[in-house]
Amino acid sequence: MAESKKRPAAGASGQKSPSENPESPLSSPDVLSREQMEQLSALQLVDMIVGKLPPRHSSIMDMIYLRDRVAEIEEVNDQARQTIEKMDAIIEKLRSPAFRVGTFLMPIEPDKAHVVVGGTDYVCRIDPQLPLASLQVGQRVLLNEAFAVVQGLGFERNGPIVRIDELLSGGRLRIGQESGMLTSVLLRSSLLAKEKLKPGMEVRLDANQRVALEVIGIGKRIERALETVNEIPWTSIGGQDEAVQAIRDTIELPFLHKALFKKFEHSVPKGFLLHGPPGCGKTLLGKATAFNLRQQIKAETGVDRPEFFLHVKGPEILNMWVGESERQVRDLFAQCRERAADGHLAFLFIDEAESILGTRRAGRYSSILSTVVPMFCTEMDGIEPLTNVVVIIASNRADLIDPAILRPGRIDRKIKVNRPNKEGAQRIYEIYLKDTLPLAEPREDLAKAITEAHYGHTPDNQFLEIVYRSGRKDFLYRGDLASGAIIAAIVERAKSLAIKRAIETKQDTSITREDLIIAMKKEYSENDLFPPTDITEDWLKLTDFDPDNVIRLGPIRPRKKDELGTGII
Repeated sequence: MAESKKRPAAGASGQKSPSENPESPLSSPDVLSREQMEQLSALQLVDMIVGKLPPRHSSIMDMIYLRDRVAEIEEVNDQARQTIEKMDAIIEKLRSPAFRVGTFLMPIEPDKAHVVVGGTDYVCRIDPQLPLASLQVGQRVLLNEAFAVVQGLGFERNGPIVRIDELLSGGRLRIGQESGMLTSVLLRSSLLAKEKLKPGMEVRLDANQRVALEVIGIGKRIERALETVNEIPWTSIGGQDEAVQAIRDTIELPFLHKALFKKFEHSVPKGFLLHGPPGCGKTLLGKATAFNLRQQIKAETGVDRPEFFLHVKGPEILNMWVGESERQVRDLFAQCRERAADGHLAFLFIDEAESILGTRRAGRYSSILSTVVPMFCTEMDGIEPLTNVVVIIASNRADLIDPAILRPGRIDRKIKVNRPNKEGAQRIYEIYLKDTLPLAEPREDLAKAITEAHYGHTPDNQFLEIVYRSGRKDFLYRGDLASGAIIAAIVERAKSLAIKRAIETKQDTSITREDLIIAMKKEYSENDLFPPTDITEDWLKLTDFDPDNVIRLGPIRPRKKDELGTGII
């Protein structure tokens, strides 16, 4: 116990004792009743007793000492009482039920509110001291044990992130299963009431997952869209007149003559397949489709609709994580639908399609194709229509694509991209031998000369030997295996030869027909790589040659001796 604070004696400090104070209620000589005495404190009782003692009584000093002791005891009791009262208050708070935190959805009446707590909806009373105008949609509120709103807590700063699938009436938002949740409809919070939202945006929800609180941004997407589609007019594509005409009939006509198609109730093809040997311009045709359609629509209607060309290389979609490949397929179609809704010409071009859309096979172990192919089919003809979206798939091996993909109603047109014939090859040579290049002869003459050398059926041009089941032998010539890619490579190699000659002679030089012929021979000699004979049939499909009755396919080795004048064996 702290050291006692002793009060000075009545005469020591010049103060009057209670008996000497005429104003003190204890100075009265009247005898008090028991009830009155019960109302007095211990100090007051001591003062009353001292007041009744005669002056200079021998017990006065003892009573003063007693009074000081009683004062100390009462001071200690007061401190203990205050401590006990504080402890009782703390215990009362600990024993009281917890407050609940809910999300304010909307006011119902001036004194009622619609609140969701833990996924359950309540209509709660509002504390009269809490202004209803201070509560906002999506705000957290504090509810007492009677589920009355007693305080606003502001907006939550954490919560799940979901992607908007569609904007609904009344400011509502629809989210899909891609977010890991069931398809549901959300409310906008007061913070997003005037925010311009778009499908594909990611928003943060409250803890009850009923209200969108904050825009996080556009979800992370792998950027596959070409920023600008190259200017590739149809005239810059040589040797593919039939494929070009088929594409124009399939894609351009429905866009340019919608009324006529509607009159005949003719359904617009959803997509088409470009198939054929490698290097023959399938990807080039896809890009040219986007550019030329925009130009045609602009010329016919005067409206310039920018193109959105989503170029996807098949294998890059494959992912080791479960569900990730399917998510990317959904995202591809979602991007195209969004851009089409904004007025763009949306093109989804999938190259090497057999890698992700290959034939599904039954087996003990499931393949990723067993889920990617159904997802692609669902997006092609699902509930959400592909309006103003053109789907193009390209493949060297169309026979490996799942039949469910190629059936009518999904991929409606199958366009064969053949190897260029002699006339087409000359046109391709003219395209790559531009007038702006230093040419030793007119472009047409050079193109004609190299085409004759390329497509001539001479012993030097024999490239492959074919043995049939009947024992008959035949040859494939260089022209039979020509492609736009090979022609482009020949011209580039001829440029390299001319540049090297200019460096050595230190004189201006031009591309000659000899440069082109040497470049052609080197190009084919370097590409003389063949697989084993046990997969001859598969390799023949890549060469665009009919594999029926073929038992062996191989290069003609003896012809290669010294054909370039370089001693190549």
